[in-house]
Amino acid sequence: MARQLRMWASHRGQTLSRTVRGMMYYQRALDILALHDAESEADFKDGQANARLESLSGSHKSSSKRSATGASAKGAMPRARLAKKVKIRKAVAGLKFTYVVACQIYGAHKAKRDVRADDILFLMKTYPAMRVAYVDEVLTGQDVQYYSVLVKYDTYLEKEVEIYRIQLPGPLKLGEGKPENQNHAIIFTRGDAVQTIDMNQDNYFEEALKMRNLLEEFNKHYGIRRPQILGVREHVFTGSVSSLAWFMSAQETSFVTLGQRVLANPLKVRMHYGHPDVFDRLWFLTRGGISKASRVINISEDIFAGFNCTLRGGNVTHHEYIQVGKGRDVGLNQIALFEAKVSSGNGEQILSRDVYRLGHRLDFFRMLSFYHTTVGFYINNMLVVLTVYAFLWGRVYLALSGIENVIKNSSINMALTASLNQQFIVQLGLFTALPMIVENSLELGFSRAVWDFVTMQLELCSVFFTFSLGTKCHYFGRTLLHGGAKYRATGRGFVVRHERFAENYRLYARSHFVKGVELIILLIIYEAYGGTASSTAVYILLTFSSWFLALTWIIGPFLFNPTGFDWLQTVYDLEDFQSWLWYKGGVLMKADQSWEVWWNEEHDHLRTTDFWGRVIEIVLNIRFFLIHYGMVYRLHIAANNKSVLVYFVSWVYIVCAMVLYMILALAGEKYAAKNHLYYRAIQLLVAVFIGAVIVMLLELTEFEIVDLLLSVLAFIPTGWGMISISLVLKPFLVNTMAWPVIVGAARLYELAIAGVVIVPLAILSWFPGFQAMQTRILFNQAFSRGLQISRILTVKKQT
Repeated sequence: MARQLRMWASHRGQTLSRTVRGMMYYQRALDILALHDAESEADFKDGQANARLESLSGSHKSSSKRSATGASAKGAMPRARLAKKVKIRKAVAGLKFTYVVACQIYGAHKAKRDVRADDILFLMKTYPAMRVAYVDEVLTGQDVQYYSVLVKYDTYLEKEVEIYRIQLPGPLKLGEGKPENQNHAIIFTRGDAVQTIDMNQDNYFEEALKMRNLLEEFNKHYGIRRPQILGVREHVFTGSVSSLAWFMSAQETSFVTLGQRVLANPLKVRMHYGHPDVFDRLWFLTRGGISKASRVINISEDIFAGFNCTLRGGNVTHHEYIQVGKGRDVGLNQIALFEAKVSSGNGEQILSRDVYRLGHRLDFFRMLSFYHTTVGFYINNMLVVLTVYAFLWGRVYLALSGIENVIKNSSINMALTASLNQQFIVQLGLFTALPMIVENSLELGFSRAVWDFVTMQLELCSVFFTFSLGTKCHYFGRTLLHGGAKYRATGRGFVVRHERFAENYRLYARSHFVKGVELIILLIIYEAYGGTASSTAVYILLTFSSWFLALTWIIGPFLFNPTGFDWLQTVYDLEDFQSWLWYKGGVLMKADQSWEVWWNEEHDHLRTTDFWGRVIEIVLNIRFFLIHYGMVYRLHIAANNKSVLVYFVSWVYIVCAMVLYMILALAGEKYAAKNHLYYRAIQLLVAVFIGAVIVMLLELTEFEIVDLLLSVLAFIPTGWGMISISLVLKPFLVNTMAWPVIVGAARLYELAIAGVVIVPLAILSWFPGFQAMQTRILFNQAFSRGLQISRILTVKKQT
């Protein structure tokens, strides 16, 4: 009963058990097809008579002999002949189909007596055509020998037996793990074709019946040659889990149908984008295999099979009359990790020789199609975000320099003013949704497609796609500048799990939160000094898309986080974040335990980047100092003085602030724990000193209180720029006395950024009813009721 319950749950998740069950439909389909091909109409009638005979004998055992005699007299097929035909059919199906599961750590699981090894053995018992390929490590003295091993379950011996054992020259995992796993297992496959299947896939019996038709496509000419890769569409079965899963399902469905159909014909640039494509096995075995496994550069290993095929004169087609089930990521953090992996992989593709060679050898029009359907898609996404940055930074510089007021007041610059006031008609989430509307119109009808689109908008579809745009831009741009792409395990767990604020902060701090705060500061500065933005209506029209982008990047992770607006949960998350932020790092600490460890790991790419990567990073961070330079002359204390000395004097205040911080930091280390009274006295003296300086400035200069707030807007970006440049120069500063000060200042900045992020979260959590509305947006009504019941039961257990 326990195993049946586990199987029931496994078949409703993205598990190996579900994938194996689905793939074994191929053997069942071959069995049925062999029956229909070999039997005549008379044999079918005899088979029906025997089936009736067996059913009667099962219910009336006492008359089984008389019934068998009667059936035989009517011409029913003898049992021995029927059993022989069944064996022949199963043998034919076994010869034509073998399923190899590449589980490279199966040997380690057996050695540790892991329950997962028992589960895989149970699957081999259940499905005799299933094979498992794994890597076995054997100790021989002080050395370790590695073997690729293929095993199966022998139904006669009733145990697991080895089929092949091949010694390897060294460890398997020298490159990326997934392609290495595929390459070591492909030698155990047989036949003319091989279909690559991921572990989060499923299959259906009616689709398995079509595989014979699909394999015939290898004999058909598409253009001047036969195909080497047969593309297969996917049916995403996780679309009903949550609104995020629905968005991903709709996006994926539009790509694997409408997108890949056009890529294959007429553009002729379809590659291998992952499973479940069918390969010409012999063709690929003689041309390097189906996966490239070089570390980092082949982080997106699937598409390089398509590159290799196209470069060697192969042909890739796409067929939509057959499909395979596919599970997608259903939680925002899983989706973000997946998109980070794909975006980083595309950044590495730009540096690969495969893309270089394709760019040189394709004709012009095919090259443009190849560009816009591979790396060009991510370049275009990055350009959209950079356009927003260029628009805002340009506007702020024009406003701070006074040029915008000159243009506004001059009557001869009407054309220039009109062009500067043009609103960027770039709906960040709309263009991504357009292919879904087209595809749904074809498959479901126009009215249903419009209804689904409206429903998606009500469930914050635009917020999700705009947030995903930031993920793609950040990781793609960082890989271009510094490299260092790495595999990110997303996991395929269930979505009904609340992600803590600290976890969301670690994942999105650099890709979204910092950039969102930067955009908000720019928008506030432009509202304060922009001449064109003097009218509220004009300001809203000019900056609506920028505000939408900034707020989406800040509040997006919490809108799609289950129970993300529960007040008590928000309080617990804040306490957890504070303990993580102020916990001192150690040698054995992990990133989820200490902020300092995470901070060092987050900027580790700067350690391995080259000289020009460091130079570009420093140049990009200079923009923060330009805000400081422009705002200093707009303060009342400057008294309209345009001398460069004003800018240098402003740095005196920054140096004084750094000195005061160092005094407080040293006092905290020395007196905070043992002599708390001394520490409070030093804090009081610092506060009195700051107050005295402000009073003196108010009395002796034209300084006003509003200058204090504006100075914060000017000096905060400057401090962030100094910290960012210090991280680039970390190899030269890490052993100096200045480094602890930099780390402490960075910690305070992280606290300030987290404060900006958590304030709207706390406000929305405080409002009654907002949590229920968010749950209804994320999940369907029945699931929302189940989630509320589970929360009540959890509270009862805790009390």
